[in-house]
Amino acid sequence: MHIKKGDIVIVNAGVNKGQEGKVLEVFPEKQRAIVEGVNMVSKHTKPNAESPQGGIIKKEAPIHISNLNVKDPSTGKATRIGRKLNDNGKLVRYSKKSGEEIK
Repeated sequence: MHIKKGDIVIVNAGVNKGQEGKVLEVFPEKQRAIVEGVNMVSKHTKPNAESPQGGIIKKEAPIHISNLNVKDPSTGKATRIGRKLNDNGKLVRYSKKSGEEIK
């Protein structure tokens, strides 16, 4: 998986194309991720302890990871991810556009 929890990603396809947000959760077995403020759906809820009023709640739905690209830390544009060994011999992710390491 090229996307991890906490990454800032840009949506490159679909209705939400061009939007960006922080990855809240990743589901590797389903190849999907939940991104903050992207792919919002309306969920109808009954009154319960969390929402005593009930009603319609807006929440994020999972989006397929093929529609997401990580935001390049230096340029701010979408980039692909590579992996390489750093000076300490540890495998790190880096931006294919700028070559900068992604934290």
